[in-house]
Amino acid sequence: MKRLPLRFPLSALAVIALVAMAIILPTAFGASAPAPAPVRKALAQTEHVQGAPGRTMVLSKVTVSAGAKLAIHHHLGTQISRVDSGTLTYTVREGKAELFEGESDEPTRVRTITAGQTARITAGQWLVEQPSDIHQAANRGSSPVVIYLATLLKDGAAPSTPVDLRRHAAR
Repeated sequence: MKRLPLRFPLSALAVIALVAMAIILPTAFGASAPAPAPVRKALAQTEHVQGAPGRTMVLSKVTVSAGAKLAIHHHLGTQISRVDSGTLTYTVREGKAELFEGESDEPTRVRTITAGQTARITAGQWLVEQPSDIHQAANRGSSPVVIYLATLLKDGAAPSTPVDLRRHAAR
């Protein structure tokens, strides 16, 4: 019996093997899906802030999943953020942020985080950020970070404003 050449079936098999390897190998070497984005939930807000016309006060809860990052941004108003659980890695790119711990009637200043510095913010610590403070953060831990925010924004402003440092520095 005479055998036919196996050129076509071998090339088809090679293509299938390559596709299978492209699917399997990334997970075999630890590649994974991108980290989920932080989730912000507005808990309460008012546009009737006495003594601050044109401002909206917002109370929010942000959950930062393990591995998630908050892009470089700032806020169009003063913000106080308190870490309720987990550890947040926080970096100031421009300006400064004041880090405290304890209750607000007797706070203890932990440190001032200035441009170029990074701090690990743990449960019970809180930050005071001004509109000129450009910063970013990440959850480098294995459990979610939960943060409560009180923000006094300009009416109609988004909770955070992304910053492109290349364009920002060119001004």
